[in-house]
Amino acid sequence: MFADCFGIPEDPATGSGNGCLAGYLVRHRYWEKDEIDIRSEQGYEIGRPSLLFLRAGEKNEQISVLVGGKAITVAKGEFV
Repeated sequence: MFADCFGIPEDPATGSGNGCLAGYLVRHRYWEKDEIDIRSEQGYEIGRPSLLFLRAGEKNEQISVLVGGKAITVAKGEFV
């Protein structure tokens, strides 16, 4: 979530971005494997350190990606 007007210039844990990274690493065999199970840390620069767990694998030219971690609700809203 980016909300520069509220002083949040960076997302402390970008699940969608890290998920894409996991798929990219598998597709291009970054570690010479068709499966990865890694962790990603970010948010330190803005004082909100975050840890995400990434698991991805490719089978029959299809890549599956899982992104997980713990979350704390700091705001809640509803689209109407």
